[in-house]
Amino acid sequence: MEREKIREIIAKLTLEEKAGLCSGADFWHTKAVERLGVPATMVSDGPHGLRKQDLEGDHLGMNDSIKAVCFPAGCGTAASFNRELIATMGEALGNECQAEGVSVILGPAVNIKRSPLCGRNFEYYSEDPLVASEMAGALIKGVQSKNVGTSIKHFLANNQEHRRMTSSSEVDERTLREIYLAAFEGAVVKEKPWTVMCSYNRINGVYAAENEEYLTKVLRDEWGFDGYVVSDWGAVNARVEDLAAGLDLEMPSSNGVNDKLIVEAVKAGALKEEVVDRACERILNIVYRYEENRDKTAVFDRDKDHELARKVAEETVVLLKNDGILPLKETEEIAFIGKYAKAPRYQGGGSSHINSHKVTSALDVVAGMDNITFAQGFNDNEDKIDEALLAEAVEIARKAKAAVIFAGLPDAFESEGFDRSHMGMPNCQNELIKRIAEVQPNTVVVLHNGSPVEMPWVNDVKGILEAYLGGQAIGGACVDILFGRVNPSAKLPETFPVKLEDNPSYLYYLGEKDKVEYREGVFVGYRYYDKKKMDVLFPFGHGLSYTTFEYSNLTVSSESITDQDTVKVSVDVKNTGSMAGKEVVQLYVADKVSTVIRPAKELKEFAKVDLQPGETKTVTFELGKRAFAYWNVDIHDWHVESGEFELLVGKSSREIILSKTIQVTGTVKLPTTYTLDTTLGDLMENPAAAEFLNSMRQNSIFSSMAEQQEEATEAAQEAISKEMMMAMMKYMPIRAMLSFGGGAVSREAMLDVLGKLNETVK
Repeated sequence: MEREKIREIIAKLTLEEKAGLCSGADFWHTKAVERLGVPATMVSDGPHGLRKQDLEGDHLGMNDSIKAVCFPAGCGTAASFNRELIATMGEALGNECQAEGVSVILGPAVNIKRSPLCGRNFEYYSEDPLVASEMAGALIKGVQSKNVGTSIKHFLANNQEHRRMTSSSEVDERTLREIYLAAFEGAVVKEKPWTVMCSYNRINGVYAAENEEYLTKVLRDEWGFDGYVVSDWGAVNARVEDLAAGLDLEMPSSNGVNDKLIVEAVKAGALKEEVVDRACERILNIVYRYEENRDKTAVFDRDKDHELARKVAEETVVLLKNDGILPLKETEEIAFIGKYAKAPRYQGGGSSHINSHKVTSALDVVAGMDNITFAQGFNDNEDKIDEALLAEAVEIARKAKAAVIFAGLPDAFESEGFDRSHMGMPNCQNELIKRIAEVQPNTVVVLHNGSPVEMPWVNDVKGILEAYLGGQAIGGACVDILFGRVNPSAKLPETFPVKLEDNPSYLYYLGEKDKVEYREGVFVGYRYYDKKKMDVLFPFGHGLSYTTFEYSNLTVSSESITDQDTVKVSVDVKNTGSMAGKEVVQLYVADKVSTVIRPAKELKEFAKVDLQPGETKTVTFELGKRAFAYWNVDIHDWHVESGEFELLVGKSSREIILSKTIQVTGTVKLPTTYTLDTTLGDLMENPAAAEFLNSMRQNSIFSSMAEQQEEATEAAQEAISKEMMMAMMKYMPIRAMLSFGGGAVSREAMLDVLGKLNETVK
């Protein structure tokens, strides 16, 4: 519906009706206005499946929802690094929503994985904002192609579950822009989600729900967002202030309590009615966008989507380690060990929990293979070693040619609502892996978890598959990869540290009471580990294949550009093995000499390429200003420092294959003001300042200073070399000349010179 017609409807609404439209009718529906034909629409939890509940349903998944299809969670889909695949998954979700009459699916969730402990990491994509934004954008594109909305969440800086409804994320401006806002920015700007969900927490003391800086100035004015902002369920704390800041729709219903506050505020002159009208327009625009594009022919084909879930899962399983053990031979005696072989842990708990219409386990897939034996090995309802289960598992492992242990984290370890207290797996599972490896040299571990775990047994097994939380069809995907029917192609979208204490946020993660300081700044994930050259268990971007890939012929369209230009970067990738495979080509950028503290390298582009044996394809990327820029807090904008930048192409952040250096010239001049506290070195770094001072060499002030400097240098030559003297002078503030100038320089004369200099360099 055209905006003008929507405004005509709003003009006919009473103030009470308008206030009412700004909150839900119940837990899942917007309000209708029957007398004007305004329909109600339904929203539903997601984002990796449709969790459609009854009117009496709850937000945290304690009550049943409809039978649906659980696709891999965000932790897994990000590992695919495959935009097209995730868009296809989004199309399926959009179609399911159309079939079930759902106007908006609540997701994707793009919050940065600041710490492995976050209980909701399984829903989130990555520690890297580019990966998070691109994967989210792909899902949004797919869902919305079916005329169903998405709700990118949780905006902003919501990176823990601990005290999530009251804590304040204390984050500096540059870190917010480069890491936490950047995860949302690309997806919002490029794919235009219909809605944005604000988070529970505060940002630097101001609740996200009433934060005009981000809900309006950044989200709408800068990024061009034109949908409605909806609260996370229960995130509203000051309804009138929230509405004025840009929070349009409150969910769930407040049963009229907050609607009344809006009406009272307008009547008292504390809130402009235009603000209420604006929110209504945004909400109705989305309501009618869906209603006018209803597809009543859509069918929710659960079995078809189950097969798509299996296809997606095949590209979310990361081959972390392979000492020649994989793929396994299908004819050999193999022991499948572990509860998760029979009942896989394939999703997390909370608002994204899907009531799966069926689940395919690894044992289901090999049911007809007589050479496969099974032992449960452990229980996961409590962390207790069961010697009888262990003995049975050890026995079948000893008799087999190889053992595959299906392990990971139980439901009780990670869920919405609470954070993990450690990064370990249950002791009973670690003990199982240890004992199996002692009797069976050909041991493979398949992990089912939503976040990194410590692996004390990493050197004792020959193969490790990270299956993440791979959805209801994960069993089929794992078996296909174990036996080489499918070539693994996923890469880690996060670093696996050796131990929790290595994580950059470790000391500050939970914070103190309701304040959480992000003291690690921009050094999140690999940005920290790589800068520190720290040993990690598995690096960001890591993932093995059953074939091999060769990189060559790295070329750039220009070796010298300005920050107003773009540069094309091309590299040839060849499949040098005997099996078809997919490779994720990663392009990092490193600022070789920077005056600001920056990471050693940052991922700026990636592409997944499908190659037959012997086939070569050219992968081309295009980099613009943002690839070389950092956020400058003085100008409150992105800024490129002139200098050399290294373009790094690799298979992970630690495995760089090719590199090329280009010169990038910044065209934006930073504001400069010289004072008596400016050092001589900083002064001389500015060519304009240096030229100005050289032109004044005959000035009595400077000639006198130069003479005294020369005399002092000659007198101290035996004790201090010229190089030492120059080094000391470099960091000497200009005001020091008042002390060392022997009275030849007055403060007034120096200030006069600085005044003229500042005019010159403007």
